[in-house]
Amino acid sequence: MLSCKLRQPFFFICFFSLLIGFNSSVAGQHEKPRFRVVAIAEKDGGVHAPFVAEAKKWLAQLAQEGNFTIDYIENTQPINDAFLAKYQLFLQLNYPPYMWTDTAKESFQKYITEGKGGGWVGLHHASLLGEFDGYAMWPWFSEFMGGIRYKNYIPGFARATVHVEANNHPCMKGLPATFEIEKEEWYTYNKNPRPNVKVLATVDESTYTPDSTIKMGGDHPVIWSNERMKARNIYIFMGHHPDLFKNDAFVKLLRNAIFWGASQEKP
Repeated sequence: MLSCKLRQPFFFICFFSLLIGFNSSVAGQHEKPRFRVVAIAEKDGGVHAPFVAEAKKWLAQLAQEGNFTIDYIENTQPINDAFLAKYQLFLQLNYPPYMWTDTAKESFQKYITEGKGGGWVGLHHASLLGEFDGYAMWPWFSEFMGGIRYKNYIPGFARATVHVEANNHPCMKGLPATFEIEKEEWYTYNKNPRPNVKVLATVDESTYTPDSTIKMGGDHPVIWSNERMKARNIYIFMGHHPDLFKNDAFVKLLRNAIFWGASQEKP
């Protein structure tokens, strides 16, 4: 048993060690976030539910590592000017360009065209442009995406090779010149967006496995940015299958896009 003389110094050493550790923990918990992200994903997710579930787990880890916050909405009802002003990035995780309220459309359009403090990253479903579920096509969003309209997709999925075209773009930093996507639907459109956007990567239709007749005809952009808009923006076609988060190239691309879109350096 320790004597009183030994116990007292031991007690104070332990007490101050705990106090220092507690203060450090509190300081870490209250560190101001570098930026704020809002992500929109359809309620229940439909066929994209597994992708969204995996994305949320990955994003939670990224937010912790990168010291940013991420909030989720399931429809466009909350979106207005004041709402968007709180966020430095709008992540269209799994939501089509229809079912938007008029107020949301107007506010989002200003957010992108005026570029007042916010960027945009859109995945997969964001280019589902046309008349769906009784909703008319949103003409401005079509122009934002390069003037395209959705035409078709590969319902049975196909593996394919993606070619990086703009390797000097910040979103493509660290990506290999080509990378494989194991399982995707590979949308086609009524026309090529290339004349109206900066193409960052294309899919090589000759590598479709299994092969498909559903093709754009050679030049098939799958990652691009509309540099006519003031807000930083990038569209990434891939975003259907949860296994994408096991794909190093996709993960690096999305990480780059999030920090670039929010005008932040990657940690």
